[in-house]
Amino acid sequence: MSTARTSARQLGVAIRAVAVLTLALGIVYPLAVTGIGQAVANSQANGSPVSADGTTVGSALIGQDFTDDNGAALPQWFQSRPSAAGDGYDGGASSGSNLGPTNPDLAAAIEERRSAVAELEGVSPDEVPADAVTASSSGLDPHISPAYARLQVNRVAAERGLDPDEVLALVESAVQGRAGGVLGEPVVNVLKLNFALSELDT
Repeated sequence: MSTARTSARQLGVAIRAVAVLTLALGIVYPLAVTGIGQAVANSQANGSPVSADGTTVGSALIGQDFTDDNGAALPQWFQSRPSAAGDGYDGGASSGSNLGPTNPDLAAAIEERRSAVAELEGVSPDEVPADAVTASSSGLDPHISPAYARLQVNRVAAERGLDPDEVLALVESAVQGRAGGVLGEPVVNVLKLNFALSELDT
């Protein structure tokens, strides 16, 4: 068999292999995985959206600010932890501040935030939890500690004319335990909490 015919046969086999693998791995497999994801875990496959009145207001997986155009906290809402991702909770710029614990800029920012949170909540700076003044490593964490959520109860209740005990009960019902009962710390998803708060307020 000539070299030319051998090369032509090998080229034909290669082309068929590429076509079959492209069909199998580039079309069939992605469609199958997408279909299974939509059927078995629809919400998670679509980014865990949170909707209000038929409108998507955010994702349960990505935090967001509850502030005005100037960055000031909207007092009628529970506040998220700070974010160093872009202009804050920017999914396209996920990152922490990358400043070490002894960095003077970070120390100054933490003290400034601590004073602002203490003033907003009407408490001593010593009562402000760490997650109220520090960003997560991703800058996208949608959770705060139960302690920080409880700290905000009186302010939110007063702004909305609600019974503080009712708002506190809402916070307690929103606490998510450790993963598998052992990993991590209990947390509260701020967007879900504020969504439940808006339902309570109507």
